Amino acid sequence: MLARYLTHPQVLIDEATPIQDWALSSQGRDRVMKLADANPWPQTGRIISSRERKAVETARILAEAWDCSLELRDNQHENDRSSTGFLPRQQFEAAADQFFASPDDSFRGWETARAAQHRIVSEVDHCLSQPVGHDTLFVGHGAVGTLLYCALSKHEIDRNFDQADGGGNWFAFSAVDLKPLHGWRPLEDCLSRVLPTTPAGVYPKHKR
Repeated sequence: MLARYLTHPQVLIDEATPIQDWALSSQGRDRVMKLADANPWPQTGRIISSRERKAVETARILAEAWDCSLELRDNQHENDRSSTGFLPRQQFEAAADQFFASPDDSFRGWETARAAQHRIVSEVDHCLSQPVGHDTLFVGHGAVGTLLYCALSKHEIDRNFDQADGGGNWFAFSAVDLKPLHGWRPLEDCLSRVLPTTPAGVYPKHKR
């Protein structure tokens, strides 16, 4: 059996709204709808999502289209950065760089990368601890998804393994031994069913 980790795509950025309550933008929703219509992963039987609104919206569209069970998990949220709230793009990118570069240090009260990694790995391990007879799709976020990949592939925490800008990327891994099959790929790659030949552990440079 396989498991996949999919990040929510583009969102509506609203400085007045808590980040965890941001919704998908029209572009993000359109991308998810195309994935739902294509159903490139027909063996998927359950979808497990972060409780953040943008992830739930993504997961619910797919679960309804594919007639899958949907489970929302408390501990699959993005790295906790509520201490700073919204940061303008340039400031956020600098903060994210520091988050990955110093995984045991907190940036202005943020959850550390090491703690976020332990949390997401524990969650995924728990969810896959019992065989279910079908594939599982996790729907979540870019930072914790990258931390998950780094742990499963035995890489040190490094932002060079981060997804490309915009979200809506995924990677697959064995639901048995948790070894990744490949790195981040945009969801459009599976819509055409023509996957790039990038081997596991080889990534394009993170776009800043």
